[in-house]
Amino acid sequence: MTVDDTPTLGVGMVGYAFMGAAHSQAWRNATSFFDVPVVPVLRALGGRNADAARDVARRFGWESVETDWRRLVARDDVGLVDVCTPGDTHAEIAIAALEAGKHVLCEKPLANTVAEAEAMVAAAEKAAESGVRSLVGFTYRRVPAISLARQLVAEGRFGQLHHVRAQYLQDWIADPDTPLSWRLQKERAGSGALGDIGAHIIDLTQFITGERITGVSAILETFVKERPIPDSFTGLAGSAAANAEKGPVTVDDTALFLARFTGGAVASFEATRFATGRKNAIRIEINGSKGSLAFDFEDMNVLNVFDNTEDARLAGFKRVLVTEPSHPYVSAWWPAGHGLGYEHAFTHQAVDLLTAIGEGRDPEPSFADGLAVQRILAAVEDSAAAGSAWTEVPAPA
Repeated sequence: MTVDDTPTLGVGMVGYAFMGAAHSQAWRNATSFFDVPVVPVLRALGGRNADAARDVARRFGWESVETDWRRLVARDDVGLVDVCTPGDTHAEIAIAALEAGKHVLCEKPLANTVAEAEAMVAAAEKAAESGVRSLVGFTYRRVPAISLARQLVAEGRFGQLHHVRAQYLQDWIADPDTPLSWRLQKERAGSGALGDIGAHIIDLTQFITGERITGVSAILETFVKERPIPDSFTGLAGSAAANAEKGPVTVDDTALFLARFTGGAVASFEATRFATGRKNAIRIEINGSKGSLAFDFEDMNVLNVFDNTEDARLAGFKRVLVTEPSHPYVSAWWPAGHGLGYEHAFTHQAVDLLTAIGEGRDPEPSFADGLAVQRILAAVEDSAAAGSAWTEVPAPA
């Protein structure tokens, strides 16, 4: 128990790199700015490289390090397992944790295949019977402007939805000399831009609209077929880099697809890591009979809203600065007008999960929601392999 008798929950996290740092910061901030019914205690950080894991543990305040995730899952002082590893290990770790009676937060996409995701959902549903909770980390849902967009659509402010446009644009591998990494290997990542960042905009559009995608027509493209293998490439340039040993890129560099939603809206999606000059541009626009909304994560504290029922002489997109205490999550932070950043959504995710655990209810998005996205990813790949043929997405059971 804490000093105010609030129950505690030991957290064990597997993975310590980019997502591990973001999640570590979130667990630390959850109790600094929010009142939660369960207080997280950073018990164990898991990673195969003991020295690197110890360094991250020291910087973020983890009590100990484990180099075998199985030992971490088995620890009596760990009640929640946070999975921040590459996609090929999600299913094994999450299922083991759920079967051990541990709550689970698993990064997206939920798995590398539909079959793995289905097994994870089955384990989560069985564990839920004993009060064990699970959450998939579609963190951008917790950006205040995105949460506000969901509220406005649910209130019917935009009427019948007609168009959905979604892009996730990055450029971090546009340089052909960028070394090969696990994110560029299908056996580790499952897919490329499609699963890494396309999964986010799939989830966001379904979350905002409250509808699901029913079918797709897609193309996938890999622009750079081979890349330098890191062990043979040390940042050399020119001919030296060109002569470095290379390995095959086995995932897509970009994914584009058309889609339909259950309510009748048509949609276009684009996910790429080759959009030079775009660093983390998540762009969502939704057009309805009564108005529109538009969002760009590179201006993440703003939601642009158009009201089609206004006097045409004065109508236009309104730039809403989503920093007021009345906006989702914002009241816990800074005075009005003081913007939030990338890391805050991870804190909101941790707070929502801790609150659901404390209140004895299932959090969202669930593993079932993650499976729904996985089925769309699979349909996109199937469509692209069949020459962009229209491919139906199976409805949830």
